[in-house]
Amino acid sequence: MRRQDLPTPCYIIDEAKLRSNLELLHNVETETGCRILLAQKAFSCFALYPMIAEYLSGTTASGLYEARLGRTEFGKETHVFEPAFTDTEFTQICNLCDHIIFNSFAQLGRHRPVWEQADVSVGIRVNPECSTQGDHAIYDPCAPGSRLGVTRANFRPDQLRGVEGLHFHTLCEQNADDLITTFRAFEEKFGEFLPQMKWLNLGGGHHITREDYDVDALKKLILEIRQKYGVTVYLEPGEAIALNAGWLDTTVMDIVENGIKTLILDTSAACHMPDVLEMPYRPPLCESGEWGEKPYEYRLSSRTCLAGDIIGDYSFDREIRIGDRLTFGDMAIYSMVKNNTFNGMPLPAIVLQHADGDCEIIKEFSYEDFKGRLS
Repeated sequence: MRRQDLPTPCYIIDEAKLRSNLELLHNVETETGCRILLAQKAFSCFALYPMIAEYLSGTTASGLYEARLGRTEFGKETHVFEPAFTDTEFTQICNLCDHIIFNSFAQLGRHRPVWEQADVSVGIRVNPECSTQGDHAIYDPCAPGSRLGVTRANFRPDQLRGVEGLHFHTLCEQNADDLITTFRAFEEKFGEFLPQMKWLNLGGGHHITREDYDVDALKKLILEIRQKYGVTVYLEPGEAIALNAGWLDTTVMDIVENGIKTLILDTSAACHMPDVLEMPYRPPLCESGEWGEKPYEYRLSSRTCLAGDIIGDYSFDREIRIGDRLTFGDMAIYSMVKNNTFNGMPLPAIVLQHADGDCEIIKEFSYEDFKGRLS
C-alpha cells in the first residue's frame, strides 16, 4: 500500500530506521559484553518483537502485563521493576521473570518467602541522589522526596541475603556524560556492595541512537565496570530502540480563525501523543518551521472538546488547506503505549513501512476497542 493511501490518523513505524537503531545497540552489546533490554514502557509493538529479538537480550517491564507480553512475545530474558508488587500478582511475576527488582527492603522482605522458592534473580533499586535532569522534572527519580529507589541512608546491608544485583534509573533522553556523572555518585555511595553482586542494571533514559550520543564513552564506562567489579552490566533503554523510527500522519479537517489560524486535525495531543501535554514538548512536524520563521503561521489542535488540546504553533512555506495531510515525527515512542480514547476518539491504526517503502497495516481499532475498556 502507498503511504498516501493510508487512513488517518495512523502511526507509521519505519522498519529500516528501527533496524539501524538495533544494529547500533547490538554493536554496544558485542563490544562490551553488556546486555541491552527493550524497555516496553516506551515501545511495545509486539508484532516487531521477533525482529528486535535478533539484536537485543530481552525486555524489561514495569508491571505484570508488560512482563507477560515480554515473556510470551519476545521470549528471551524478562526483567521487571515495580514500586510495589501485590501478593496476588507476585506469584505470577515469579513465573514470568528472570530478574525482579524491588523498590524497598520492605517489599524485598514481604515477598521473600515466594522469591526464595522461585528460579529468579532479585535486586534492589537504589537512589544515588544525583539529579542530572534539566527541563523534565516529572521524570527525575532523584528529585527531593523521590519515592523511587533506596537512598544510602535507608540502605540495609544486613538484609542483602539472596540479593544478586543493584539497579538505578535516573536519566531521561540523556547522553553518556550524565550516565558517567551518575555512576560516580552511585559508586561513591553503593560501590562497596558491588563485589558481592552478580549484576548491575544502569536503567534507561540513554539516548544511544541519537546522532550526537557519545557511544565510545558509554562503551568505556561499561568495560570499566565489568573489569573493576566483575558484574554483568544491563542497560534498559526504551526510546533508543525506536528513536526517530516512526511518524503520525494526520489530516486537516477544518481551519478556525480567532486572532490566530487554528488547524483542526483528526488526531489529538491528549489522546494520541499524551507526552506533548505531559512533558510538555512541541513535536517535530515535517516541512514546517518555528512560529514566525515561515510566512504561513498556524496553531495545530484537535477535534476533542478539551480546550487545551493544543499540539503546538508552526509555520509553513505554503498555505495549509482543509484536506491536507501533515506528518509528525518521532512518534513510535511513548505514543502507542500511552494513547487513550478520551471523547470516544478512535485510536490511530498502526502501520509498518517496509524497507522498500511499501506500507502494511498491522493493527486497526474499532468501536469495540473503545467499548471494551468501559462497563
